[in-house]
Amino acid sequence: MLKSPEAFRTISEAATELDLPQHVLRFWETRFSQIKPLKRGGGRRYYRPDDINLLKGIRHLLYQKGFTIKGVQKILKEQGARAVIEMAGITEDGGEVAIVAQAPGTLPELKGVHLHATAKDALSDVLRELLDCKRLLDEARNN
Repeated sequence: MLKSPEAFRTISEAATELDLPQHVLRFWETRFSQIKPLKRGGGRRYYRPDDINLLKGIRHLLYQKGFTIKGVQKILKEQGARAVIEMAGITEDGGEVAIVAQAPGTLPELKGVHLHATAKDALSDVLRELLDCKRLLDEARNN
């Protein structure tokens, strides 16, 4: 049975949704003070939707972007949890932003999504590099 996106998740459900072992979630709680699941009798953890989104953001920065724990801690301290979530492209409902191709050299419009300035700059840099690569490939093909 699927839970509503607004429902709280047990540590088991959160670990499954995030594709992480439970011990990693418990470890991250010791490293990131912003992760604060509700704890009920017997120490059972219940993660709110915002907790899950933050965990997705942390996972993305650590595993996909290659940040260190200290690097993510610095972002959380200086820019807050919302910045981590936005940098990972996580929407408020927990989904990930899909980017569709548009005219060359322009970033697509993402309806309802506000990218952090750092993420916009990074995407712009990547787009420029890809366009440079495409230009070089086109030149090589034509020679």
